[in-house]
Formats: sequence, C-alpha cells, structure tokens
Amino acid sequence: MDGKGLPFFLGRYKRFRMHVLVLGGTGFIGSHIVDALLKSGHRVRVLGRTFKDVNENEYPDLLENIQADFGDSNAISKALNGVDIVIHLVSTTVPSSSNLDPVADIESNLINSVKLFNTMLKLGVKRIIYFSSGGTVYGNPVQTPITEQHPTDPISSYGITKLAIEKHLFMQQKLNGLKPVILRLSNPYGPRQGHFGSQGVIGTFLKQIIDGEAIKIWGDGSVIRDYIFISDAVSACIKSIDLDLIGTYNIGSGRGHSLLDIVNEIEHCTKRKAEIVFEKKRSYDVKEVVLDTTFAQNALNWRPKCSLREGIKLHYEWLTHK
Repeated sequence: MDGKGLPFFLGRYKRFRMHVLVLGGTGFIGSHIVDALLKSGHRVRVLGRTFKDVNENEYPDLLENIQADFGDSNAISKALNGVDIVIHLVSTTVPSSSNLDPVADIESNLINSVKLFNTMLKLGVKRIIYFSSGGTVYGNPVQTPITEQHPTDPISSYGITKLAIEKHLFMQQKLNGLKPVILRLSNPYGPRQGHFGSQGVIGTFLKQIIDGEAIKIWGDGSVIRDYIFISDAVSACIKSIDLDLIGTYNIGSGRGHSLLDIVNEIEHCTKRKAEIVFEKKRSYDVKEVVLDTTFAQNALNWRPKCSLREGIKLHYEWLTHK
C-alpha cells in the first residue's frame, strides 16, 4: 500500500534518467505508468484531456502537464520537443463502441497516430512504446494460448485500427528508423479503473455487487479472457523502457477465466451473492483470448506476479476505501 492507501506495489527501478512523454497519461493505465516513472526519477511530460490523478506538486522538477486533445497537432509538436521516448496509450474508442462509427474510430485513432509518428520523425524522436490490444487484434483464435505469430483477423473496428497502427509503426521502422515496441495487452484491471460497463468487467462487476445491483452478462458467461492486474502491466512497460528493443510482445497473465469464473471470484472476495442478468450475445465478442507471454518474459525479463484472486481483493479494497 502506498501513502495514499492505493494498492500499488511497483518497486523502484535503477536506470538512466530519461525524458518520457506519456500520451493518455491521466487515464487508468497511464496514471499508474506516470507514477512508476516519477518514482524512478524519470522526467515525465503528460499529454491528456485532464489532470486527474497526476500530482504536479509532489514532483515539481520531474513532471509537466499539457492539457490537450490527441488530435491537436500543435500540442503534440510541443509535447514531443526534447523527449527521449513516447508511451502511446491514447484510444478514443473501446470494442463495444468502435463498430458503431468505424469512420470516427479511424479518424480519431489511426489518422492522429500516423500524424504523431510523422511528427516524431521530423523532431528526431525515434523510440515509442505503443499499447495495442491482445484481446482484439487476433480475432477468434485458431489455437490457445495465442502467441505473437498467431494470425491477426480482428472482428471489431477497434482491433482493426489497433493493428493498422502497429503496421504503420513497423513501416516507419523499416523506412525511417523508428524504434517501436508494441505491447499487446490483455484485459487490465485494478485501482483507478472506471466501472461503468464500457470497459473493465472486473471493476464493473465489483461496483455492481457493492451497490446491490444485478450483474449484466452478454451471452451465457462462457466467454474467456486473460486478466492482468495493473501493476503487472505497468512493470512490463517499465522493463520495455529499460531495454533498447524493437518488437511485438503479448502482455497478460497467461491464464484464462470465464465471466462466470470472475463472478465466482468476486462473490468469494465480497462474501456476497451476485444476481446475474443474461443478455443477448454480442457479435463482436471474441470467444476466448488467453495470451502466451513466453516471448515477453524472456525478452523483457518480466513475469506477471499478481493472481486473479489477489488482484480482485486489491481492487475491491480500493473501491470500498477510496
């Protein structure tokens, strides 16, 4: 537990001090990454639409905030000035919303990302860590667990756009020397995650059972996902900064759990019985995603450490004590 009562057990890392730009650094994942970078002594510049969860007063010499939209080209140019590496976490859509307006998904995410890469090259910034989606870029798997060499056949605009951004990064790597690291993240959860149903079933289910509401499940609850606690996701990112690598890495727990498994674990944690409402299955939901993280473990010297039961307990404690 840290001084603010948040379950956050990232260790302090010894490394050369760098100047890091975190795009989307005020969101769920981004705010934890910013915390880890600052605790490590890195200089951090954050570009986001809000200043939420980022405390400039605690790190006045290391932290700079730029409040701007990802599509603001002038703000992006300013933010890139003098940085060593970019961490790109921005996504304006989620799988459930991307198919409703694929054009908007392309305009706000793909086009703005390509503009970012062009500006990086113009300013001589070569290193970038991009958070892609291990849950959507592969589509329905032909084998599990899924390695990085698995065919990519997304069934949502979200996954297609993520994959297109990856392809642009590696095109720029081959043509212009960009140095991308792609982290294909599974389903992250933990403190600071929203709990309104658009993303993050663990946080949503926990909040619903705390509030005495019915848990809504699309389909029969058999959909299987790979859930990773936030500290494990962040540690993979920090390891990627330390190493001068180029490549694509699955980042997950390596274990699959169905939605009904999640409900059972939440009931065990909260000591409450859940009321479940089953809704019609959604066409864009991939049936099963379990990531093989062997490549990342070997290349990054990284291991996921937090079990599902412990992670749910920590998330529950945060929800009930914040």
